[in-house]
Amino acid sequence: MEKKNNYCVIMAGGVGARFWPMSKTSRPKQFIDILGVGKTLIQLTFDRFTHVCPAENIYVVTNEIYKELVLEQLPELTENQVLCEPARRNTAPCVAYANYKIKETNPNALIVVAPSDHIILKEDEFVRNIQTALKAASENDWLLTLGIQPSRPDTGYGYIQFTEEIVCPENPLLRKVKTFTEKPNLEIAESFLASGDFLWNSGIFIWSVKNIMHAFSTLLDEIDSLFAAGIGKYNTPEEEQFIRNTYAVCKNISIDYGIMEKASNVYVLSVDFGWSDLGTWGSLYTIRDKDEHQNAVVGNNVMLYDTRNCIVNMPKNKLVVLQGLDDYIVVEDDDALLICRKEDEQQIRQFVTDVKVDKGEKYV
Repeated sequence: MEKKNNYCVIMAGGVGARFWPMSKTSRPKQFIDILGVGKTLIQLTFDRFTHVCPAENIYVVTNEIYKELVLEQLPELTENQVLCEPARRNTAPCVAYANYKIKETNPNALIVVAPSDHIILKEDEFVRNIQTALKAASENDWLLTLGIQPSRPDTGYGYIQFTEEIVCPENPLLRKVKTFTEKPNLEIAESFLASGDFLWNSGIFIWSVKNIMHAFSTLLDEIDSLFAAGIGKYNTPEEEQFIRNTYAVCKNISIDYGIMEKASNVYVLSVDFGWSDLGTWGSLYTIRDKDEHQNAVVGNNVMLYDTRNCIVNMPKNKLVVLQGLDDYIVVEDDDALLICRKEDEQQIRQFVTDVKVDKGEKYV
């Protein structure tokens, strides 16, 4: 299969509120070296996809306020490869925009759509899985997604149930999707794990531009017709104003809800490449190195006493002394400090909303 038909769309428009105060509206988590490896999350994602397709076939969809950040962090991209959304409208409009832009360039395109802020620990395995899915998408009228083999009954992920039937004898890990389920409660998550036919929803999709556009025209025609009106304007100076007008009237809907949960030709490839969606401080804690008391610490001058199971993220040279904490998140960035129980990390989103209301935009 020729690489020149392979394209990648990296979704990079989120604010990453659950990683506050390190992730802020002005510089969300995808633009931060959150792992301390010398590269930001979006740079790691871009590097990963250069093994799947040529760099000129990689597009980034982001909010217009992050255009310069994207070009600064990914100098390999041209301005035409950065798709700027004037408003946040969820993932379906973002995919529709990329579909039309790529189709104008290559109607035979095969596309991988992926978030910009995931952790992939086994990159070779990831590339192999993506190539398997691209091959399946090129040979069948399928919409594919990658499903992660679950290691615990996590309530922070969506789940995908697959059918028993083997659809591809040479690859029994490729199955037809039966149902999608939003984030379940613990009891339901435990039953999913016990049943053995559920996977975590990775939010990574693979399809041909022809098949995803057919799905839009049949299942999300109101969005499809808006973007279809721009044929002839994509990849020209008229594109920017057309997109501004389109987003002003486009509804907010996810690709999962609008297409994947409704289409009858959705398939899932079961994978295991050391994945985390890095949605919360707790998910970062699980992959970070820890000391003998199970503390994950970033910062050169952090002193801990009688403290265990904590994630501590401090400015490089700030002297910090902590005593008597167990299972806490302690994060300082610029002019904000967060101290929060790990088990309550889902409340951070609410904290950010309250800070915005009480203290103003400058802290968020």
